[in-house]
Parts: sequence; C-alpha cells; structure tokens
Amino acid sequence: MGKRYFCDYCDRSFQDNLHNRKKHLNGVQHLRAKRVWYDLFRDAAAILQEEQTKKPCRKFLQTGQCDFGSNCRFSHMTEQDLEKLSAQVQAGEKRLKELQREGADIPPGTIEDWLDKRAQRLSAAQSSSALLEKPAPFQYPLGWPPVQELPPSLQAPPPGGWPVPPNLQWG
Repeated sequence: MGKRYFCDYCDRSFQDNLHNRKKHLNGVQHLRAKRVWYDLFRDAAAILQEEQTKKPCRKFLQTGQCDFGSNCRFSHMTEQDLEKLSAQVQAGEKRLKELQREGADIPPGTIEDWLDKRAQRLSAAQSSSALLEKPAPFQYPLGWPPVQELPPSLQAPPPGGWPVPPNLQWG
C-alpha cells in the first residue's frame, strides 16, 4: 500500500508521493485550513483592526451562513462580537500598563522589535568579547581520577596525533 501522508490542517490522509503532496499543499482547501489554524493564534488587536475595516456580510447577517466562510472579504462579526473583542483588547492593554507600572520587564512593540534588539545585544557582546583577553586555560575537574588512569577515549591525543599503522586499510 505504501506510505501515507496525514495533513494535520485538513485532517485527511493520502498516498505519500511528490505529486500528491505538492497538489495537496498548493490546493485551495489546504491553504484555507492552514489560514484558519494560524488565525486562531492571532492577536486580538490585529483581528479587531482587520474586522473594523471590513463591511458587514449581508448574507451572513440575514441567514447566519455564508458560502465563502473564512475567505469572505466581508466581516462575519456582529456589533456585540466587535464590542466583546474591543473590551478584550482594552483589558489586555490595561493589564500591560499595570505590569509596566509594577516594573515588570515587558518589552513594548512587536516580535520584530525584540529580535532586532536581541541581535544588537548579541553583536555588541561578541565585539566586546573579542576585545577581552583569551579565555582561561582548561582546569581539570576536582574529584576526577588522575589523567593517567582515564580510559583512552577520554585521554588527550599525543602531540602530533595518533600514529597510523603502515598496513592500515579503511573500509
């Protein structure tokens, strides 16, 4: 029967070969399911901002269903849903301000801002460490047996490397 590929986004499986996998991963249903999955983890403020720019979907308001589903370019949120989302965003902002007043170390901004600051810190640390002296020489850990009693795999190689027998053949 062969191997089967299971798509977690679409909750279905099919025979695993290059053609089938490419066809599935580029398919409309897979892309929709993937988008719906990642939308579950979006920030409430981003969702609110996007939904406020959209006009309400007439068909969804009249019947409670829309043929386009999550791909509809109109909003499927009612006024009450938007108010709840707005209250959730305001509560999150209020909690963030309280934490900042308490002195918690919360970096403002987006993840990109944080990554930029982290990259700057790491580059500064590397440049400053290059200016420092050489690291301290290796210190043999206390409590270990003498070096001569260590197994050969843990002993340092002799100066110049291990001798190679003349008749040695590899592989």
